[in-house]
Amino acid sequence: MTLTQYIGNAHRRPRRLRKTASIRAMINETTLKKEHLIAPIFVSEIESELTPIESLPGVFRVPVTQLAEWVLKIQSAGIKAVMLFPVIFANKKNTEGNEAWNPQGLIQNAINIVKKAAPELVIFADVALDPFTSHGHDGLLNAAGEIENDTTVDALCNMSVTLAQAGVDFVSPSDMMDGRIGAIRQALDEAHFQNVGILAYSAKYASAFYGPFRQAIASGARGLDKKTYQMSTGQSREAAIEAELDVAEGADMLMVKPALCYLDIVAKVRAQCNIPIVAYHVSGEYAMLKAAVQNNWLDEKPAVMETLLSIRRAGADLIVTYYAQWAAENLDI
Repeated sequence: MTLTQYIGNAHRRPRRLRKTASIRAMINETTLKKEHLIAPIFVSEIESELTPIESLPGVFRVPVTQLAEWVLKIQSAGIKAVMLFPVIFANKKNTEGNEAWNPQGLIQNAINIVKKAAPELVIFADVALDPFTSHGHDGLLNAAGEIENDTTVDALCNMSVTLAQAGVDFVSPSDMMDGRIGAIRQALDEAHFQNVGILAYSAKYASAFYGPFRQAIASGARGLDKKTYQMSTGQSREAAIEAELDVAEGADMLMVKPALCYLDIVAKVRAQCNIPIVAYHVSGEYAMLKAAVQNNWLDEKPAVMETLLSIRRAGADLIVTYYAQWAAENLDI
């Protein structure tokens, strides 16, 4: 039997559905739209002007004095949400990280600025102590140098309430302490912020791909071992447990971080949970793409769009990516 006879007998030629761009667009099961993208912003009180981040080409530290103008540009590209990260003066860092819950602190002030400049933008704010601690850990240390889970959770609750007071839409605990989602939910509710949501970093791995981010926030954490709280890269079942716990404790959305090396985890959590899933296309993943583009090894637009679409295809509803504004602008081209 010839191939033609066999295909004819089977009555199936899948290429019929790939024949034209219009057909492909009509039946495409996974799409990438501007509203799927969240733009991270490094808000700085150190710089007085936009400062390029060497390891993240095209990404800047944005001085708080220019934040309003910056978010309006992001909004004009069609982006619906931003995620704020602080870059503070070194002399404000200490072992307690108490600048994190200063009501007049950088990130609290930044939330207020964004809300006034672009009221329709959804604001996510990172909740973790590493930008504020002198040692660079996401938690508080005891005398033996170990991360104290429960005292750290108390600090995260204090921080979350001040972010809510400033007008944040979602607090985003990225610390990976046990029980912090339930504690933060209770703290927000008791402070009458029942409408402030929680994006829980439920599956945050102890990844090698965070280096450029740590440079960007000047945390000094690149050489730190965070494996007692961030997840082991070989773990899959644990991600399911963390997601289940966070949903039970009141999370409104779940995060998987990083994205590309953990698309199986995105799919696993998506299949398990019925609330929105967010994936973080992290700094190292972005930097690799940029390096390949700069060396003319990849064509940027198709490579970026394929990357982001793969994260959506795995099951992510939303993607945090340093390519957010660029991708939004290029989706129309």
